[in-house]
Amino acid sequence: MTDGPRQRGNAAAAAGDGASEPGKESSGGAGVALKKEIGLLSACGIIVGNIIGSGIFVSPKGVMENAGSVGMALVVWIVTGLITAVGALCYAELGVTIPKSGGDYSYVKDIFGGLAGFLRLWIAVLVIYPTNQAVIALTFSNYVLQPLFPTCFAPEFGLRLLAAVCLLLLTWVNCASVRWATRVQDVFTAGKLLALGLIIIMGFVQICRGQYFWLEPKNAFENFQEPDIGLIALAFLQGSFAYGGWNFLNYVTEELVNPYQNLPRAIFISIPLVTFVYVFANIAYVTAMSPQELLASNAVAVTFGEKLLGVMSWIMPISVALSTFGGVNGSLFTSSRLFFAGAREGHLPSLLAMIHIKRCTPIPALLFTCVSTLLMLVTSDMYTLINYVGFINYLFYGVTVAGQIVLRYKQPDLHRPIKVNLIFPVIYLLFWAFLLVFSLWSEPIVCGIGLAIMLTGVPVYFLGVYWKNKPECFNNFVDSMTYFGQKFCVVVYPAENEKSEPEEKSEQSTPIYMPPGEGEKGEGEKEGTC
Repeated sequence: MTDGPRQRGNAAAAAGDGASEPGKESSGGAGVALKKEIGLLSACGIIVGNIIGSGIFVSPKGVMENAGSVGMALVVWIVTGLITAVGALCYAELGVTIPKSGGDYSYVKDIFGGLAGFLRLWIAVLVIYPTNQAVIALTFSNYVLQPLFPTCFAPEFGLRLLAAVCLLLLTWVNCASVRWATRVQDVFTAGKLLALGLIIIMGFVQICRGQYFWLEPKNAFENFQEPDIGLIALAFLQGSFAYGGWNFLNYVTEELVNPYQNLPRAIFISIPLVTFVYVFANIAYVTAMSPQELLASNAVAVTFGEKLLGVMSWIMPISVALSTFGGVNGSLFTSSRLFFAGAREGHLPSLLAMIHIKRCTPIPALLFTCVSTLLMLVTSDMYTLINYVGFINYLFYGVTVAGQIVLRYKQPDLHRPIKVNLIFPVIYLLFWAFLLVFSLWSEPIVCGIGLAIMLTGVPVYFLGVYWKNKPECFNNFVDSMTYFGQKFCVVVYPAENEKSEPEEKSEQSTPIYMPPGEGEKGEGEKEGTC
């Protein structure tokens, strides 16, 4: 999986007619690199668009069902929003301290070593992102086709075909231009916020009409099932999953305009906004539905629209479709950068670390993401796989935040543009440990299978990454496949960007982050930064 000096040296020539010029240019001029085109608005769009998928429209009942009362469900939404903000603060410090794309993969690898980072990447490549993207795309196609099949379910083949078309279209957009991809994200994020804003406004109208029975304290905390600490923990786990995607901006750090300012600013704006929307959307739901009606509904927002919007109730299914379309785009955009970062570190085939010579987009990584998702669409077990690895995904959030404390201990004098109080990672880790213990206690087999899937990456790491002296025939085969991929996609390795003057000045007086062993690499093995 690693790439040698020979492959990197052939990068310019391999892309064929016209690739040699950019290759030459990269050694002397500005070179080919990922463009810094993500401003503050687009950064907020990535976070909000990835967090708010179909869940808040379709099934917020998971939290309600386990919380046992309306009041407790609202408490769960608020607390999980606050904990998410705490975790995001920790990631903000890591993101500006280790300013590399790849998010928690890059942080875990640099702090805990190659094997730990590879296992995070392995589970993401193998299951997490392909299955999540396939499920979101299927949700999109389900809501698009629903009006055509009002009395029955849409045919399974039609659902999967439309989901595949959605994936192919958005992959083309992401390959064509970073700016196009971020504009799509901005537009569809605005659309879903407008739809949720309509729900919240209708909720306030209901309250003004006196429809707030389930919001009165004596009714809000009336339990419709026996209180149980295990179920409360599951409610918090469901709430945490609903906020999933809060760390996705860290995957594209190198494409942010002024990341030292815009990364934390985007987090500070987006997480409180999402928490506000989630809490008040749930308040709006219970002004129109009883807890029993909410739990019985398969699509809460659609039921809400049918009750309050009358002839305009079609807005809700369309809002869900638009929301999921934007969710697929955001997931494709960020996950491809994770695979790009993994390839650049030698943990995935080197072709995935290359970018188009003119468009400056990681086309091989995007195509790899698309193909792996399309493969998941033809399987019937993707929902089972999500259950198995959801625990592992959450496990690495805690490992990453723990790495923040380890890095403070190992390199106390490191330049940190943002430095949060250590009480924040401690709070997050305590909450994380609480959820993890109850996950293991309530579903030990599912968690055990998830761990087993992750550990299949250990032999792959030692064979593909750790073992350096591979047979010459194998290296020649990898070289020829990489060469073919470069010709086909017209891609080269990104050149190293020159540091800006303010950064150079700050680095002269303050230690900068350097991963263990980074200074020992040979010239031929030096990774390009974009």
